[in-house]
Amino acid sequence: MDTYHFVCGNCNCNIKTQINFKKLKNRIVILGGGESGIGTALLAKQQGLEVFVSDGGIIKENYKADLINNGIAFEENFHTEEKILNATLIMKSPGIPEKNELVKKIRAAGIEIISEIEFAYRYKGDSIIIAITGSNGKTTTTALTYHLCKEAGEDCAMVGNIGFSFAKQIAEDPKKIYVVEVSSFQLDDIKTFKPDVAVITNITADHLDRYEYNVDNYIKSKFRIVENQTEDDVFIYNLDDETTITNLKNYTIRSIKAPITMSKELPEGAYLTNAEMHLKWKGEEMQMNVSDFAIKGKHNQYNSMAASMAGTSIGIRKEKIREALQTFESLEHRMEPVATIRGVEFINDSKATNVNSTWYALETMTKPVILILGGVDKGNDYTAMKELVKEKVKAIVCMGAENRKIHEAFGDIVSLMVNTDNAKDAVQSAFHFAQKGDVVLLSPASASFDLFKNYEDRGIQFKEAVKDL
Repeated sequence: MDTYHFVCGNCNCNIKTQINFKKLKNRIVILGGGESGIGTALLAKQQGLEVFVSDGGIIKENYKADLINNGIAFEENFHTEEKILNATLIMKSPGIPEKNELVKKIRAAGIEIISEIEFAYRYKGDSIIIAITGSNGKTTTTALTYHLCKEAGEDCAMVGNIGFSFAKQIAEDPKKIYVVEVSSFQLDDIKTFKPDVAVITNITADHLDRYEYNVDNYIKSKFRIVENQTEDDVFIYNLDDETTITNLKNYTIRSIKAPITMSKELPEGAYLTNAEMHLKWKGEEMQMNVSDFAIKGKHNQYNSMAASMAGTSIGIRKEKIREALQTFESLEHRMEPVATIRGVEFINDSKATNVNSTWYALETMTKPVILILGGVDKGNDYTAMKELVKEKVKAIVCMGAENRKIHEAFGDIVSLMVNTDNAKDAVQSAFHFAQKGDVVLLSPASASFDLFKNYEDRGIQFKEAVKDL
């Protein structure tokens, strides 16, 4: 039996834990000590499994405290292979790619790898799961669906990729309904995960660096959300999304289809015509004018239809859906108004980490735009943005370590363009270009990891820089 040391995050004392590192039948190793990893560790411990957490970086103090207080062994700043490869089950953080050398060794050893949502699903009991994925709009749709459920008085929680551990929620405060935001990375490692209601908001090229720059691999990942559904489940999808509809025929869909659209009337589903949303389900219909929606813009009309369809499919009354659509508040970092300074409006859309999301942001703009763009390129193709940029953007402020592709894409249609490498300089440059009546829009169309911790950090630094003007 090995003696394993770890450092207590509270007092720096050395704690010794006796662990048998021979391959145990019920031993789970968790790669990654973030939100999903710690949640999985807590649920696994509660269920009587032998648990070991391994993180190649530093584990945050609050997460470390959870591990120590629950007697869960862990390591940080390195991975000890012999303590990982003797597991019978491994939960991999969604941030760890398949090309990681340790992951390759785990696969070669024939050890089962699952995601947190798969692990949590196995212990969810008879709860209802509404799972939402998509390239754009999934966070807003998730938050709005949760708002619908909560306003209707349901016992519910919002979990998953939105930042709250599904597994931890089940371990500490189980609910009747879980509204789960699901990323493609989480779907890659499911086995039995089956939502009662599955939503694909849309599919556009994103995260191609994780999918061998093959969009078909990414599409296949998104459609995994429906692969375990049965005839008793519901699948909500966007009829107006070309990629979704083109690929629908390539997958076996057993669940009840509940489409949303702005292009035609439907016998069942949600559709928008003459600025009226029609919600039809099981012989009932609700109508609501889009001007009454709390969140504005064409993309949010799709999000509102998807959330409303999800709510009505689990039996939430129409009047509660109507009330919730009128009271929902937009999310931080998603088309978030920050301030108006000397007639110049500043909007934080840091959550826009791909081209399509930025396209939607620009589509809603009615004033001249100074666009702050750039970050980690995930295989971006800016072609789709060109017409909107030509029509609405008077200046581009690049904020990234590598801005060459932005200059190549827009250099011939936007004469004012400057490079910056931090939020303060980007905001000051944008303000310099702006005049009264303009909008400074942070909508980067890229990931944030070149200059920031994450998109939240990017948005926070942007807001601080605006307030410092």
